[in-house]
Amino acid sequence: MNFPDDETGQVLAEMHQAGIDLSQSHDVVFFHLFEQESQAQAMVEHIKEHLPAVKCNLHPDETPNVWDLDCTVVMTPSHEAIVTQEEVLEKIATSFSGYNDGWGIEA
Repeated sequence: MNFPDDETGQVLAEMHQAGIDLSQSHDVVFFHLFEQESQAQAMVEHIKEHLPAVKCNLHPDETPNVWDLDCTVVMTPSHEAIVTQEEVLEKIATSFSGYNDGWGIEA
């Protein structure tokens, strides 16, 4: 398989090399960081209302005063699908003063 020459393409290539079947649906987790729990909770509420298929897990980060919001989407992890979903969630996170911190597949 050929993957685009960017960070997402590199991660997908590594997963493919590790034997993950990228033609199947997986739980893809998009990670977001916030300085305040209330900001992260506001994103959770927004997602519940507008993207009910996305599952959210809000928890304290290992770093003090940082909150992690993990957003899980069941999807076939193509480059285009990952980039598109990441852009949607990053736009939402930014509107609540958070930012994207990457993505991964639950193994």
